[in-house]
Amino acid sequence: MIAHEGITVSRTTSRPRFATRTLLLHLATVALVVALCTGVYLVLAVQQLRAEAESTALGIARTLAEDPQVRTEVARISSAQETPDAEALRNGDLQRIASDVSDSTGALFVVIADADGIRLAHPTSSRIGQMVSTPFEEVLAGNEVVDWQTGTLGESARAKVPVRDEAGVPVGEVSVGFERTGVFDDLPPLLAVIGATAAGAVALAIIAFLLLRRRWERLTLGVQPEELVALVQNQTAVLNGVDDGVLAVDVTGVVRVSNDAADRMLGLDSPVGHPLAHLGLPPAVVETATGRRTTSTAVVDRRVLYFDSRPVIRDGRPLGDVLIVRDRTDLIALTERLETVRAVTAALRVQRHEFANRMHVVAGLIDAARIDDARGFLDELVERGSVAFPVAGLDLLSDPFLHSFLGAKGIEAGERGVALRIADETQLIGSVAEPEDVAAVLGNLVDNAVTAAASGERIPRWVEVAVLGDGDALVVTVADSGPGLEGIDPMAPRPPGEDDPDRVHGHGLGIPLARDIARRRGGDLWVIDAGGEEHGAVLAARIGRAVSDTPPQTTPTTKEKQ
Repeated sequence: MIAHEGITVSRTTSRPRFATRTLLLHLATVALVVALCTGVYLVLAVQQLRAEAESTALGIARTLAEDPQVRTEVARISSAQETPDAEALRNGDLQRIASDVSDSTGALFVVIADADGIRLAHPTSSRIGQMVSTPFEEVLAGNEVVDWQTGTLGESARAKVPVRDEAGVPVGEVSVGFERTGVFDDLPPLLAVIGATAAGAVALAIIAFLLLRRRWERLTLGVQPEELVALVQNQTAVLNGVDDGVLAVDVTGVVRVSNDAADRMLGLDSPVGHPLAHLGLPPAVVETATGRRTTSTAVVDRRVLYFDSRPVIRDGRPLGDVLIVRDRTDLIALTERLETVRAVTAALRVQRHEFANRMHVVAGLIDAARIDDARGFLDELVERGSVAFPVAGLDLLSDPFLHSFLGAKGIEAGERGVALRIADETQLIGSVAEPEDVAAVLGNLVDNAVTAAASGERIPRWVEVAVLGDGDALVVTVADSGPGLEGIDPMAPRPPGEDDPDRVHGHGLGIPLARDIARRRGGDLWVIDAGGEEHGAVLAARIGRAVSDTPPQTTPTTKEKQ
């Protein structure tokens, strides 16, 4: 079994590895080619040796046949009527000339015959005066014959040339031959050279293929082709079967793997094979994908994405980085809404506690028989509500949701030493129709402003909220006494784990998410003023389709009932 990036693939052990099989196949091919070339070269070498032997024999025979003494003597013997005297020929000039030529050239034999085929000279003197053992008619017809024939001295490469008289008429023949063993004396050394060359070629091929196999194993990380097929199938099934995005980048910064989820969340179109820096992604994404950061968060196409980078190392060699992309938009939106619910719940808990305290006061007045004081206390309680929120100008908000929500925020701000107030220009006709989105946007702005004011050096610390209606849109502005936004981008999310309390105004995920909510409702969120000497930052948001024409439902006071 092999494990590769979390995928387990079974490895076949009954067969040799693919690289080994390929090596053996290549070696067999090289050996076959070398053997074929060696055979062809050997055939050509044998043919060349045969041709050289035949050419040498022909040259000697021609030279001897043109010798004047040989021509005269052969013509004399051929013209005589009686049979040549064999004993005289053995000691004659022709035998001497033939012997001298044979000794000087290394020929197997030099034979001279007359017109009747009677040997006039022969290496074996006892055969002089006898008929030649091979056909001679073609030679006497005036033709030269070069061939390999078998005679009394064995197989040889021989050349037969006619001997002509003064008139040019063939009157005999000269036959010169070289034995086979003499012709192929140079063949064994030649075969040794050819064999050594072939062995060297095969050895060089083995070395080259061993290096190629090593290189192959390094490039494929030891994974065989049949295993690569399984890896590709498993990778496709796994990568496209998860909701998280997976983006793999090699050491050169080129995208090598990108599943459908990553393409969808990052807005990419066939990124594989392209440099990551050329895909137009936010810098935080590029830095995380290339391993310069471990984790990060960015808003891409109105989605809040969380990025987690992990290096890929095989046998101690870095191969790149894998970026895991997770969509946290819905989770963060739910978190923001839960935070709003928590704030309202805290306010209700404070109201309940305060109301219980006042009921104790009423009970005490009744027990003390101070009925008129108890009635007056109850009238005052009904007149101004169950609890007094520490928010100046809160009565300018007639919408009960905004009244309670900002009242609860005022209590939380007061616990941090920050006074929350409503601006005098606040005016809202109608009621809030989308409390969840309004709470998410307004709550983020107020929370960030309170954090900024609490971290600032200005005294007193305050946050001012203005709420205005613009048709069916709700426009809010939030100002604070904090240090401002100089050198800070409130729309840039803070990387996970960075909890520096000095970083304020949207270095988390609230402001980008609030802007996304506002934009989805046809509005926006922007910075009006980055801050100055008199106040901190001023941010505004416009939330479309968030206000209804229905007037807010209010509870009549005791005086109104009377």
